[in-house]
Amino acid sequence: MHPAIEVQGATQVYPNGTQALQPVNLSVAEGEFVTLLGPSGCGKSTLLRMMAGLLLPTQGGIVVQGKRLSFVFQDATLMPWANVQANVRLPLDLAHLPKPQAEARVARALSLVGLQGAARQKPRELSGGMQMRVSIARGLVTEPQILLMDEPFGALDEITRQGLDDELLKLWQAQGLSVVFVTHSISEAVYLSQRVVVMAVQPGRIVDEISIGAPYPRGDDWRASAAFHTLERHLRQCLSDASKAVA
Repeated sequence: MHPAIEVQGATQVYPNGTQALQPVNLSVAEGEFVTLLGPSGCGKSTLLRMMAGLLLPTQGGIVVQGKRLSFVFQDATLMPWANVQANVRLPLDLAHLPKPQAEARVARALSLVGLQGAARQKPRELSGGMQMRVSIARGLVTEPQILLMDEPFGALDEITRQGLDDELLKLWQAQGLSVVFVTHSISEAVYLSQRVVVMAVQPGRIVDEISIGAPYPRGDDWRASAAFHTLERHLRQCLSDASKAVA
């Protein structure tokens, strides 16, 4: 498969001299679901922001093959004064897309996340899970080829989080997206991913990559399976070993 993203020896050194990321080499294939897993401070979000072009690497480079890329932040970051429709339409307004085309895209994006009936509601009228769906719809409205997601469900309760994980997998498959997903949840990484990239701190670096061979669609049977719990234990041990290792 062709790569959607190639990270080529990319590093990140802060102005105070702190090395946030050692040289990282990583390739994400077209249509692949890859999760970056690791503790706080390991550089997951830094690497994701470099992939998005929001942060330039200090050295090395990043090649993004997809022309259309969307970024979903940890917080929904919605405009509180605007309704759902206007929040989702924002990227299209900034691109000066004609109103009829923009409204059609917004309607489609809201339908994809199951919020077609909430277009006129304000963010304060929505639950945390619904607000995050709006944020995902805003990411989808530009019809991206690559979706980068920075711990989007981390602040949600477990039931809501699991439901959104299921919906994300459906969207990923239906839209043929390349997804890079950041989390510090081992179980979420095992549930969602085709491949888990394990990162460690001081300095941030990739220490392992684990293939998750379970077929899709996935559900409660997968979460309850012996294979799932074996992978959880393996990833937990990888993180434990990484925390003790000297880079």
